[in-house]
Formats: sequence, structure tokens, C-alpha cells
Amino acid sequence: MATMSLAAASPLTSTPRGLAVSTPRTSFLGLRALGASAARFPGLAAAPRPSARGEAAVVRMAKREQDLEEIRAMETEKLEEEVVDLKGELFLLRLKRSARQEFKSSEFGRMRKRIARLLTVRREREIEQGINKRLSRKLDRKWKLGIVVRPPPSMREKTEEE
Repeated sequence: MATMSLAAASPLTSTPRGLAVSTPRTSFLGLRALGASAARFPGLAAAPRPSARGEAAVVRMAKREQDLEEIRAMETEKLEEEVVDLKGELFLLRLKRSARQEFKSSEFGRMRKRIARLLTVRREREIEQGINKRLSRKLDRKWKLGIVVRPPPSMREKTEEE
């Protein structure tokens, strides 16, 4: 009876690691790389793949950087007005969802991210002025209490048309 040391055995199998047999990799469909499967399944032609995955990420990153540059160019008052407008739009979107009206679900994420970017730039400016976290929260509460409730831009456009 041959004994095998625990160090040489893989924890999932009883095959020693040095003697492991390599198995061909399969895709998520369970098909081998389109060599043999293309003969059996003529509809599975090799689709052209993007040359580099990073290219699409670079384009998205550039757009985000452009958006941040645009936000940083805004004045603080304009920035705060846009935050209020976007929060109003987000509220209307929630109302549409609860009333089961048509809406784009991707707008939720887009608006929340835009609001987060605006508030981040606002906080960066506070840090540059030397405002600490505690004072920032206090100023934020005052700012929220001073917000004048007004309809968001999409509602204003509708009332101007009528």
C-alpha cells in the first residue's frame, strides 16, 4: 500500500500535484474554444473581439474626466443649484417608479453619480478653504434648511409649454 504525503496531495483531489492532468479549458457554454465546436455548430462563427479591453475603459474614463473638469469650472452657487435640481429630478423619477409610469432605470444611477461628483467637488473646495469635517456638516445643515423648494427643470419646462 503506497502512502502519499499530505503536502504533495491537492486538497480537492487525491491526485498528487506533480501528476495533475491538465484538462482543456471550456467557455461558459461548456464548449471548447471554437476549434472543434465550430465544425459541430456552424452558427458559432468566431466573432471579432475588441483588440484590447482597456480601450473602452479609456474612453469612459476620458468622459468622466471631462465631466469633472466641467464641474470644477462651475462656481459654488451654480454647483449647489444643480445639486438641488438633480435631487428634484431624482424625486420625480421615484414618483414615476411608484406610479408605475415609464422611466429609464439607468437615470437613477446616472443622477446619483452626478450628485455625488458635485458634492465631492464642493467638499474639495471646503478642504482648500481649511473647513474641517465637523464645521462642514454644520454648514451643510444650514444650507439644506435654506434651500427654497422649487420644481426641477423638467417640471419648469412643462409649465412653460402650457
